[in-house]
Amino acid sequence: MQMLDLFFANLIRQGSVRVIDHTGRRKDYGDGSPPTSVVRFTDAATERRVFMAPHYHLLDAFTEGRMVVEQGSLLDFLDLCAANVAHHGYTLPTRLHQGLGRLFLAWEQYNPIPLSHRRIAHHYDLHEDLFRLFLDDDMQYSCGYFDSHSTSLDSAQAAKKRHIAAKLRLADGQRILDIGCGWGGMALSLASMAHVEVLGITLSEEQLAVARRRAAEAGLDGRVRFELMDYRKVQGQFDRIVSVGMFEHVGPPHYRSYFRRIHQLLADDGIALLHSIGDVESGYSHPWIRRHIFPGSYTPALSQVLPHVERSGLLTTDVEILHTHYALTLKAWRDRFLAHRAQAAELYDERFCRMWEAYLSACEVGFRRLSLMVFQIQMTKDRAAVPLTRDYMMEGEREVPVRRPHEVAAQ
Repeated sequence: MQMLDLFFANLIRQGSVRVIDHTGRRKDYGDGSPPTSVVRFTDAATERRVFMAPHYHLLDAFTEGRMVVEQGSLLDFLDLCAANVAHHGYTLPTRLHQGLGRLFLAWEQYNPIPLSHRRIAHHYDLHEDLFRLFLDDDMQYSCGYFDSHSTSLDSAQAAKKRHIAAKLRLADGQRILDIGCGWGGMALSLASMAHVEVLGITLSEEQLAVARRRAAEAGLDGRVRFELMDYRKVQGQFDRIVSVGMFEHVGPPHYRSYFRRIHQLLADDGIALLHSIGDVESGYSHPWIRRHIFPGSYTPALSQVLPHVERSGLLTTDVEILHTHYALTLKAWRDRFLAHRAQAAELYDERFCRMWEAYLSACEVGFRRLSLMVFQIQMTKDRAAVPLTRDYMMEGEREVPVRRPHEVAAQ
């Protein structure tokens, strides 16, 4: 119990947690209130690892069944830990481990095209049926846009797409590039809002197959085309460029070339919109998430991104920070995933389900309690491409038409 005692005694000062070590000894930590969580560790080696690097090994121990949550949920336990970190900071061993981890980030962020393809396949080539268990009907795998805590997931994702379309100043006749198109929802939605042509690119073969099938089913495959392609290989000029939830996979060593490529592909009077997870501190890449969920991923600070935008020749014409919208999105995803846990276990196994519960719970806590956020950056080459005030965004969201697939196909 000694290492666990040192860790939890230093960490938990507000709220209360009960910890059972591998010998069966129990101890409560915190302010003396009734414990909201009870966790049990199964072996001494796990206890030592948690003491040295809790931000990695708490998630790993839960995934491997070496830390069992006996009261409450994993989210309850992680939320209590994160609330204390937010008020009192990380323990010394955690800070040291994070510092060592940063030394290896530069090497891990090297992301040539073949490696980028393999890293994307690790996550996004999982079975379509898995994602359908917890995503909205349009399979939007990025932050929704909530106007209240009671907004449904489907409504929030639809609002996100309208919000982005308004920032793009979507209009008939435009040619659009969607970098990191996922399962095609954004591209197909933009094509339903205006008579535009869209090229969506992805590095996931599973996503490509689904996106192409959806375009054919909607009668939009004449105007919406999907390709298995890296952004560095795209040719041509586009009136609008949108990228949602892809920039986290680019890596800081490639930011300069990424924005230069946007500049080359964007028409002189065009508008580009980048939607990405970010970090309000100095940028970070969670080691457990990076190893098990999103290989090579990195969440940048805005201060790391904007200099590359400026040096590329692009003008930053609008920046918006979405603080807690992703926490609400992840809560909805986690609730849906756990409601369909049995189906997920049939697709994969129990360890996979624990790993994904850990992933969704940790990310929700990161956005709710810690330094994660989402930013949207609007970019142009010409200041005249956007109006003087932001009123056009709100007006555009109200005016976006809603068409059914057969109505779109008849355009």
